[in-house]
Amino acid sequence: MRLDTLHAMRTHACNLGCLIAAELASMLPGCRAFIADPGVVDEMDEIPHITGSPLMPRVTIWHALNQRAIARRYAREHDTRYENLNLVICHLGGGISIGAHDHGRAIDVNNALDGEGPFSPERAGTLPAGQLIDLCYSGRFTKDELKKRISGRAGLTAHLGTTDVPAIVASIENGDKKAELILNAMIYQVAKSIGAAAVALYGKVDAILLTGGIAHSDYVVSRLKERISFLAPVYVYPGEDELEALAQNALGALRGELPIAEYT
Repeated sequence: MRLDTLHAMRTHACNLGCLIAAELASMLPGCRAFIADPGVVDEMDEIPHITGSPLMPRVTIWHALNQRAIARRYAREHDTRYENLNLVICHLGGGISIGAHDHGRAIDVNNALDGEGPFSPERAGTLPAGQLIDLCYSGRFTKDELKKRISGRAGLTAHLGTTDVPAIVASIENGDKKAELILNAMIYQVAKSIGAAAVALYGKVDAILLTGGIAHSDYVVSRLKERISFLAPVYVYPGEDELEALAQNALGALRGELPIAEYT
């Protein structure tokens, strides 16, 4: 695992998690280290992986830890279990991931890191394939520069020069029409993706859960609700429960309440 993590296919801060955990555990006799709900966990069936090109199957990179933590929190609040529910969960952060959760399993989730779904503060989301190919061969950008145009310097920051949603909303309130157009376009794309996730569940959705840092924004949440409330009741859990979720998952594993898989 250490070698695979050190030479990970994609760069992200979460790659450091298991390395830090293993190093800390090695300092304490008998201490065990766990990884819980990593962002690359893939529970999809065969069909959602298929695209129009056999060269490019779909992959999922998503906010698994926070989505599951919020799902379990919602379940506790409603005297049930995550495994009894059909949920659409939308993490609104620097990247945006939207998952269709079928009785405790994420059966379809977008690749929120490097190119699928709605655009976000830092990510480009799904792009027109033909135009992207033309741009790749235009000579205007290097390969690394183009990757940054998909993840890092894309989305809101590419259009508006900032990822700060409260600042963008303040600009809109001061009459900035471009900011209004771009932010509303992001909200529109998020709503469409939530609708698509509901289709993956055959429309049988117990609740839609909105989470992540942008869920603090009344501007974003209110406009999302206008578009998606007809699908299912909408519940908002601003911020992230990821640190608590890590602790709860490790505790569940140690108590024998959650299965422990060995990395191979």
